[in-house]
Amino acid sequence: MRYVRYLLYSIVFFWILLSGPIMVLIFGNLSSNNENWQAFQDQRAKLAPPPSTEQAIIQVYAARSFGWQGAFSVHTWIACKRQAEKQYKLYQVVGWYKQMNTSVLSMQLLPENDTPDVYWYGQAPQRLVDVRGAGEIDALIDRLDQVVISYPYKNHYRAWFGPNSNTFTAYVARALPELRLDLPSTAMGKDYLSDGTFFAIAPSGTGGQVSLFGIVSATLATEEGLELNLLGLHFGLDLLDITIRFPGIGRIGF
Repeated sequence: MRYVRYLLYSIVFFWILLSGPIMVLIFGNLSSNNENWQAFQDQRAKLAPPPSTEQAIIQVYAARSFGWQGAFSVHTWIACKRQAEKQYKLYQVVGWYKQMNTSVLSMQLLPENDTPDVYWYGQAPQRLVDVRGAGEIDALIDRLDQVVISYPYKNHYRAWFGPNSNTFTAYVARALPELRLDLPSTAMGKDYLSDGTFFAIAPSGTGGQVSLFGIVSATLATEEGLELNLLGLHFGLDLLDITIRFPGIGRIGF
């Protein structure tokens, strides 16, 4: 009888975790067909300064994934430009590249006057990191370029658990703790660690985490707070920001 009770508790707990994605699936404005997202293809969110800005810039963005996966996860990407440059570079992992038998890692030099704050399949982006400066940011971009090249899963992609776009962004963030990147609880795949390791610093560089191939994990850090992951559903508590981190929804609080 005791085991039945534990089983019922587990089922109820799991359904509580699923309630977030279910609410987003029902009430969220998710893109599910070509007509929806193509209308936003050339639209920008006005979160990035023009490339003519005489500053070195690194930005990280997140937007809901396409279709039903957007109820669970976001897609993330990284953009940068050096102080003397007039064009942004955009780094991201794109899953459907795998269908073309090519690398899923995209390293794109944007056209002049174009900015990286694009709508992802019709979903408005959220800016997660925005660092600007001069020589010190140029030096950080030099390191960023090397980390991107060293990403070990250029030819591998798996939407659930990882490696995916969030695995890539987290990989870069761990190597550049100066960014203090706090990936949202909806960044499924961020806990997939490289080289089969089980321990790593948190993506923000302000703590640590333990992870079993992104299937289950635990993170304790100043930026992320306490965050647990069960089958890709991330939940936790951020005491500094007084927020709850919940699957599908993201942050709940102030």
